[in-house]
Amino acid sequence: MAVFGVLAAVLGVVGLVSPDTTIRLMGLTPISEASRAADDHTLLFLTASSMAALNMGVYYVLAALADWKPFFRWTVPFRLLTCTVFTLAVVTDRAPSGFLGVGLWEGTGALVTGAALWCETRRAARQGAAA
Repeated sequence: MAVFGVLAAVLGVVGLVSPDTTIRLMGLTPISEASRAADDHTLLFLTASSMAALNMGVYYVLAALADWKPFFRWTVPFRLLTCTVFTLAVVTDRAPSGFLGVGLWEGTGALVTGAALWCETRRAARQGAAA
């Protein structure tokens, strides 16, 4: 959780400081400010998304520091939902293939978190049975 939080926060800061870097990380080609149409809201969207990533990253780090298990459990289904939405967006040509990385990031994070919670629950049950 802490690793995901730090990575999300760092990527949020990158998006706020250098939106073109975020665009490149998604496999897209940034365009110059002069080439943008007056109603192009790409940078606004990136600012909002990056701020959300920064906030979520901080939430994840704080939850990890507090060892807040209910928060960890809540993230699993919602990250799987995010994985599904981004993957379907690519499959249905609503988003470029670069967005598959977002889906994979979320899906992998959900599976790793779920597996860690499962292992921890089993370990606690074995220790409880041994006592």
